[in-house]
Amino acid sequence: MQSQEYIIRTHQLGDMGWITYRHALTVAKNFGWGGAFEAVVGDITSQFIKTYDSGKERCFIAEKNEKIIGCVFLVNAGQGTAKLRLLFVEPKARGLGLATKLVEEAIRFAKEAGYEKVCLWTMKILDSARHIYRKKGFKIVNEEVNQEFGENLVSETWELNLNIDEGIIPRKI
Repeated sequence: MQSQEYIIRTHQLGDMGWITYRHALTVAKNFGWGGAFEAVVGDITSQFIKTYDSGKERCFIAEKNEKIIGCVFLVNAGQGTAKLRLLFVEPKARGLGLATKLVEEAIRFAKEAGYEKVCLWTMKILDSARHIYRKKGFKIVNEEVNQEFGENLVSETWELNLNIDEGIIPRKI
């Protein structure tokens, strides 16, 4: 995907380290989630590298002037479901519509790969991301209070049914 302001590509060697690093220095630091959040991101990126299936999974990386400015993952969650993970845009790149573009790319790929639905897990306090998910047709299917990152947070599970969305009939994975 091309834009005058940025490009979106698939992951390359070294990208997983950058993703973990930037999540730790921005998201974890801004919300006070610390090492617990960094560990979760590190686990996700490590698992992605170990089990990556190019036909069913993608890590989309956004770049501007050859510098990474954002990312999102789409991974196989099994039973015809894909999982959207680790949506991130650098603070200096926010306002370009980049997060929306990354989510759109992930949904497009999910349809092409034949998934029936896409799910995601997020925190209720992440308003900007939640706005994008809602705008793209995701619905909240579960909420719960958890201590995942050391404080009382409300986590949410969202789903997008691809059978309904634009009448796409998926193939079984």
